[in-house]
Amino acid sequence: MSMFRRRGDRYVATFAVDEVRVLRKVASEVVGLLTDGFDHSDPVVGRLFPEVYPDDPSGTAEFRRYTEGDLKTAKIDQAGAILAALPDEAGGEVRLDAEAAEAWLRALNDARLAMGVRLEIKDGTDLGEELDDAVAEDPTSSRVFQLSVYAYLGYLQESLLNALID
Repeated sequence: MSMFRRRGDRYVATFAVDEVRVLRKVASEVVGLLTDGFDHSDPVVGRLFPEVYPDDPSGTAEFRRYTEGDLKTAKIDQAGAILAALPDEAGGEVRLDAEAAEAWLRALNDARLAMGVRLEIKDGTDLGEELDDAVAEDPTSSRVFQLSVYAYLGYLQESLLNALID
């Protein structure tokens, strides 16, 4: 698995072809969710754009009216930063400056939040136990793959964050 390292003023990781494919798919799905699939009744959209005033629907609507467009554009741009930095269809090196690294962190966080909602991961969920249970039930299931991707995104996010603070 790739791990980010600091090299001068860049944050560098080498990705295998399968990692590139997964990251490309995840970032593209976030963009799709925020464009064609944008629906406030979707729990994932609700997680990415929470109600700021849960007891005041009109206040929430007013806040959204002024902020949602810019926030949605920023989230799309951040996912786009992942897509732009990844090597084309092959594996290879990714080199990020500080601004791109921060965009990656935010985009990875958004992807994990979205996946966490779909996978019904809660604050107290033991991911290792969840993955073990899914493997025991059906090692070829899509849930095993999705939980593995979720764990990988967390690993990658932690790796990049550690490189930034080193």
